[in-house]
Amino acid sequence: MELSPTTQKFVLHWGEMGTRWGVNRTVAQIHALLFCSNQPLNAEDIADTLNVARSNVSNSLKELQGWGLVRVTHAVADRRDHFVAHQDIWDIFRVVMDERKKRELDPTLALLRECADGAKDDPALDTATHAKMAAMLEFMEMLMRAYDDFKHLPPATLKRLLKMGGTVAQFLGSDSKDAKP
Repeated sequence: MELSPTTQKFVLHWGEMGTRWGVNRTVAQIHALLFCSNQPLNAEDIADTLNVARSNVSNSLKELQGWGLVRVTHAVADRRDHFVAHQDIWDIFRVVMDERKKRELDPTLALLRECADGAKDDPALDTATHAKMAAMLEFMEMLMRAYDDFKHLPPATLKRLLKMGGTVAQFLGSDSKDAKP
């Protein structure tokens, strides 16, 4: 499969961005390739197109399936598995956010709660550090509540909300004690 220069640029960049987000480059490139593809691809086509080892493609596809970003489909008269990526950008965003929350934020929140409980019985913990941990816990809990509120909104509502940008902040007004210079 020959990629157009623009598609190739997108796939390569998505791989680069994946590494910055803590995702394996090949995993991100395969996701980008499947997202851009107008038909399901089998692992051999993916390996040939990206010039990566078939075993790397297989492991990467399992990871993408684990994240829920890619699913298996089948083609008539072809026994091989073919793969397709979610095509709805809002769906991709939700899947990634849910997985990142589950893998990164939920364990952090659990640890912060554990530290808050342990702080009560830790005479060596100074007051300033305890206050910082409590503020972090309060922030994370507020962030998770907001996430839970927003994750169920339909894409059209989220889009309108995002387009409003600073208008919401202007409507709510500024609390001068919270404002940063």
